[in-house]
Amino acid sequence: MKIKLKRTRLYTNLILGLFWMILGMTILLTKDTYQWTDFGYAVVAVLYIGHFLYDLRNQYLIIENGTIRKNGLYEFRKKINLNDIHTIKLFAGVYTLKSIKKELKIDTTFIDIDSLGELNKLLKELNLEPGKTPWSK
Repeated sequence: MKIKLKRTRLYTNLILGLFWMILGMTILLTKDTYQWTDFGYAVVAVLYIGHFLYDLRNQYLIIENGTIRKNGLYEFRKKINLNDIHTIKLFAGVYTLKSIKKELKIDTTFIDIDSLGELNKLLKELNLEPGKTPWSK
């Protein structure tokens, strides 16, 4: 199961990539001589569009084979086994899933509303001890 990103988060990267591409092309087409810094706009555009494509394909979280994995282009993929989770904390819209050895933070402001419902349902089904989840109160 994939927990999807909000569309606004996805398409912001695409719009920024297109903006930098148009700006870079405008500068390159209007100048007679180029400096190496003029090509920086193209690099930034490629990075933003690449980030959009990566997020579109991988989304925010993948839950499969008893693990939950957080995808990130500029960070290491973090994952935690669902069976190893002993505490779930919710503070300021960020879930913190804790096991003995690992900790995974999930920012709910990035998650699509429908996917957030699926994530909440999955986390409630973990049957943790009372007092170790935000729903036990």
